[in-house]
Amino acid sequence: MARPADRRSLSAPPNRTTRIHAIMSDANTSPDPSAFVQAGTGSANPRFRRLKIFARNPSAAAGAAFLLVVAGLALAAPILFPGDPLAIVAKPFIWPGQNAGFPLGTDALGHDVLAGLLHGARISLAVGLAATAGSLFLGILVGAAAGYFGGGIDDAATRVVELFQTIPNFVLLVVIVAIVEPSITTVTVAMALIMWPTVARLTRAEFRSIREKDFVMAARSLGCGPGWIIFREILPNALPPIVVTSSVMVASAILMESGLSFMGLGDPNAVSWGSMIGAGRELIRTAWYLTAIPGLAIVLTVLALNLVGDGLNDALNPRLNSGR
Repeated sequence: MARPADRRSLSAPPNRTTRIHAIMSDANTSPDPSAFVQAGTGSANPRFRRLKIFARNPSAAAGAAFLLVVAGLALAAPILFPGDPLAIVAKPFIWPGQNAGFPLGTDALGHDVLAGLLHGARISLAVGLAATAGSLFLGILVGAAAGYFGGGIDDAATRVVELFQTIPNFVLLVVIVAIVEPSITTVTVAMALIMWPTVARLTRAEFRSIREKDFVMAARSLGCGPGWIIFREILPNALPPIVVTSSVMVASAILMESGLSFMGLGDPNAVSWGSMIGAGRELIRTAWYLTAIPGLAIVLTVLALNLVGDGLNDALNPRLNSGR
């Protein structure tokens, strides 16, 4: 006859302490420190150590600092430059440094380049972050289901992912945006739809490698359902490579949005870095700063995101930081 404590452990999802004791009792060995990390019960020391590894990487720290500055300026754009950034505020072709009121000059229509640059940062960053978030949500759901359950679900998910990957991402993005009315929302949704297969493949691979670990088997033996095991046991351990990939995906989304806006397929009512480059491409011989300034902003932002991604990989990859 089962004791009351045993009945409680079978009727409700076990807490972390119960899982650890189950792992140690099933193994019939002394406590294994790796079990604490795998069960998601590590102390704050590993997290602090990863943060120190990231902070000690000068390239990653510089990239993170630059992104914080860009994000701060983007958030402060409505305060620094209230009103419509596409409004005509001065005579055309004021060069950078020629007028103190317009530090980066004006374009062919008399728009303030600095105002467009900061307001464009809001659009470019918002689209990149929102598209990446949407692709992460969809990709993690599909990849987790395929990697955990396997069988027919895995085969169906794999076929869908392969179908999406037969078409180049940017070509598919252009087709989707050309069919529907171009706007910030449609561009963001279209980019999320073409980027999720990358996340799904990575999540599936991580789930397939983790689903047979000891702490997952212990959770199954204690009566935990698939939802609990997927989201509380496996997903936290599969997140590090997904987080690293997401930083690169934000950079890719910014580049794709800039390419669309450069081609005239972006939102015509919003200013972005790509639209600024597209507007100044015909004047590149006489007013090269109109394309150089937003182009430099794109290059530095994408470079900073890649540096942050490399720093996250160094900090979160156990093979790289085990000896530090």
